[in-house]
Formats: sequence, C-alpha cells, structure tokens
Amino acid sequence: MTTHHEIIEPPKNDTAWILSKRYWYWLSFLMPLAPVISVYFAIEFEQGLWLWFTPVLFYIIVPMLDYIFGNDESNPDEQLVKRLTGERYYVHIMILTTLMHWVSLIAMAYAISHYEWGWLNIVGGSVSAGIINGLALVAGHEMGHKVKDRTQIVCSKLLLACSGYGHFCIEHNKGHHKDVATPEDPASSRFGESIYQFVIREIPGALRRAWSLEKTRLKRQGRSEWSLSNEIVHTDLITIFAYALMFFFFGPIMIPFLAIAAVFGWWQLTCANYVEHYGLLRLKGADGRYERCQPHHSWNSNHKVSNLILLHLQRHSDHHAYPTRPYQVLRDYVDVPTLPSGYPWMFVVAMFPKAWFSIMDPKVVEWAAADMEKVNIFPERRDDIFNRFHNPVQSKGGS
Repeated sequence: MTTHHEIIEPPKNDTAWILSKRYWYWLSFLMPLAPVISVYFAIEFEQGLWLWFTPVLFYIIVPMLDYIFGNDESNPDEQLVKRLTGERYYVHIMILTTLMHWVSLIAMAYAISHYEWGWLNIVGGSVSAGIINGLALVAGHEMGHKVKDRTQIVCSKLLLACSGYGHFCIEHNKGHHKDVATPEDPASSRFGESIYQFVIREIPGALRRAWSLEKTRLKRQGRSEWSLSNEIVHTDLITIFAYALMFFFFGPIMIPFLAIAAVFGWWQLTCANYVEHYGLLRLKGADGRYERCQPHHSWNSNHKVSNLILLHLQRHSDHHAYPTRPYQVLRDYVDVPTLPSGYPWMFVVAMFPKAWFSIMDPKVVEWAAADMEKVNIFPERRDDIFNRFHNPVQSKGGS
C-alpha cells in the first residue's frame, strides 16, 4: 500500500475537452427528463411499460455508454482550476437541475394518478421516480458542501426533500467526512459485508448520527432539538408539505407511489455509499487517532459518461481529500483503488453479493498487500476472512 498519490497532469490537448465538459454536464439536467419522456410515450402509445424506461437507461444503457466511451483521464492544471472554480455557470446547471427534479417527480405522480396502469407499471413509475430522487441526492450532496453559498444550500435542501432525506448534509459533512473509512462510520461498507447487511446498519445509523450532531449544536446555543432552528426539520417540512399537496391533488395512490420513490432514492444513496469505500481503512497512529483521510481511502472511477451525469461524484478520492472542491475541477489519481466500472453498473453488481465479492474482494486484498489488519472488515466474518486472505509475509504488495 502506498500513501503517495500522483495526480495525472493534463496533456495540452486535453484542455479543450475539459472546457467542453461545461456543455456535457447538462446530462445531469437531462437525466431527470427521462421519467417525463417515459410518461409522454406511455400515454401516447397507451403502453405502461414505458414507465420502466428510466431503470433501463440508468442500469443498462449508461453502463454500455461507459464501456463504449471509456475513461476520462484529463485533469485541469492549477491555472484552469482557478478559472473554472470562479465560474458561476456550473452552479446555474445545478440550480436548474433542482427545478427539473421536482418537475420530474410531479409529472410521474400526475401520470400514475390520472391514467389506468397495472400494478407492475405503477411500480415501474415509482422506481423511476426513485432513481431520479437518488440523482437529486447527488446534486444535493455537491451543493450541500458549499456552506458559504446560501443559494446552493437552499437548493440542496430542496433536492434532499424530494425523497425526505433531510438529514443527509449534516450526516455527510460532519459525520461521514470525519469518520469515513473507519469502523465508526455507518456509511462506510466493510469487507465481507453484503449491501443488504450494510443498508440495515447504514440508514438508521446515519439518521441517528445526524440527529445527534444537530442536537449537540442546538444544545450549545441553548435551543431545543425540536425547534425550527433544527436544519433537519427545515428539509423534512418541505417534504411533508410537498407530499401532502400531491396526496390532496392526486389521491391515495400517492401513498405507495411516494413511499417507493422515497425509499428507492434512499437505496440509491446506500448503493453509492456501499461502493465508495468498501473495505478501505484509515489506519491509527501511535496516538490512537486515525490518519487523515487520503485519496486512497475511496474507490475511484473515471468512466466518462456516468461521471458527467453524476457531476464527477465518482472522482471520489479527490472529493474526500478536498471536500469543498467544486465538481468541475475534481481530479484523477493514478495510484488509488479503482472500480472496474462506473457507479450505475457497480450498483447492479452490488445487488448480487456473490458477484460483488468475487470482483471486489481480490481488489481489496491486493490493495492491502494481503495484510487484513489494513482492511475495514465486517466483524461477523473476521475469523473466516483472516483465514482465507491474511498473508502479508508472502505478499509482494506495497509497504
């Protein structure tokens, strides 16, 4: 294992591509259009199977495009970083995307309630809305880090409200970034832990940590955790108000629709958290404190298409090393743990634990040089894992 991380310097002819991505980032805006398009075709052709278009797009078509177009190894130099960081254009994309996410959710809710569909297709429409809710969390995550920008913080809350995940920014910024890649972090998956075991630990653990953090902050100010000063309450009230309006205008069908759409949005976030830090561990120093989070504590992916859709979330190594760095200037590294595909396909693989373990476990073992003391291990399988994989003396891996 190495702690030196070489950043890929951009060849001169990559500057044109880096600048052209300003237009390709609109894919993050167009993705929420997918359910709207599917609604149009479902109504136009009276065929409810169109309501399943968004899952097909996200889980099948995008991974195929990732395979076709390959990786993006371009990095902005320091001069370009300064130039792109100061451009408000990239924030405007996310602001308009915020609106589009709500348009998409309401359009699907309208279609589900005003036309006769079978339950299979209602589920398809609900899952489609859930996938887009998950993508809303991506943009909400990006803007939620910009705590000094009031506009971005408001938009972040609106995006998190789509799926009722109002505690995310507090949990993520103050909890996950502090404890990432340690056993203390409910949002860091462990070696040998399936995604289904992970979700049982992650979702309630994240909520408890967020509420505890906010309660502590308010207590220092002499305020109640149930007051309107609670940042979690702000976003949850938006969700309650919006969902109540949809129930009032669109009827009882909104109960299963919104429930599935919200929960599947949470599931999308769980999938992201699961693949981002699987098995990676920050080591403790002689003082008993964990080392500073470094790029090799996150799984990276440079697949071009999914990175444009996900606002470079997949350049996760740079994000955790520099949490406030805007998405348009996140960089690639040559010596960090790397996923074999972009997030959409890795989400699919994660849903089949045997396939996930067969692909990812060898990568973790290789990265740790077969020293399982350097791996974040699922406690219930610790003995079995050590018996199978721990072999640091014979390993030819790094230091």
